[in-house]
Amino acid sequence: VVKEKNRMGECPVWEERENALVYVDINSQKVCRWSPVTNEVQSVSVDARVGSVALRQCGGYVIALGTRFAFLDWDTQAVTTILELEQDKPNNRFNDGKVDPKGRFFAGTMAEETAPGVRARRQGALYTLFPDHSVIKQLDQLDISNGLDWSLDHRTFFHIDSLSYAVHAFSYDVHTGKIACPKPLYHLEKEEQMPDGMCIDAEGKLWVACIDGGRVIRIDPETGKRIQTVRLPTPRITSCCFGGKDYSEMYVTSAYDGLDEATLAKEPHAGEIFKITGLGVKGIPQNFYAA
Repeated sequence: VVKEKNRMGECPVWEERENALVYVDINSQKVCRWSPVTNEVQSVSVDARVGSVALRQCGGYVIALGTRFAFLDWDTQAVTTILELEQDKPNNRFNDGKVDPKGRFFAGTMAEETAPGVRARRQGALYTLFPDHSVIKQLDQLDISNGLDWSLDHRTFFHIDSLSYAVHAFSYDVHTGKIACPKPLYHLEKEEQMPDGMCIDAEGKLWVACIDGGRVIRIDPETGKRIQTVRLPTPRITSCCFGGKDYSEMYVTSAYDGLDEATLAKEPHAGEIFKITGLGVKGIPQNFYAA
């Protein structure tokens, strides 16, 4: 549905109040918004790689860029820093993020590659930004903090550290926002490659984007089994969310960075955004950051 190609399209968020899909292009340092009505993409350039975007209750967005949390005013394009983190790790940046059921913004970090396929290990962490702008570190020694979401009863937090090739489930205290007791939930199979972004549907099942696997997979957290696979027409599938007027459409982002010229020539859809219909299941609205 979006032909404008992204180097590293990520973190799609359906914004009901704008009837639009918001997402980031990490490596182009842009926050983007696509209208299915006009088919137009608008974007705001920022001064660092932007790993994630989420909706703010009072309008505009909260973003995680470089190693800082910030607010983005869409109309003025102003970026206001809330807090800087990990200043001792100049090679780190924020990656995926999402707002929890109580309006707190969870986002994690990762080390950038210093050469193709080479990165410092266990340099990432997962943070929670509270509505009062305080921050706690929830996890550390992560490789690539990635997809995340919460169970429908708000008692479980799901998280992906990509280089573990697995989805983990944590107990979650909705009152304090704290996570604990990690358990492996699903380990990806060889052809599924590496887990990236993730979202939950209205039946409580997880959808995981498989980067370099060219697919999204549906997992049942009760059984830890894969129950559905949807293949897409390009390999570097990065993330997914539900949207549209009744949340029955799935939007899927992709990337073209990481593909060599020969592969790119054979992958005309790399970096585009796709819409999957007819899944027979709906998603749930995104939470708003409560400040």
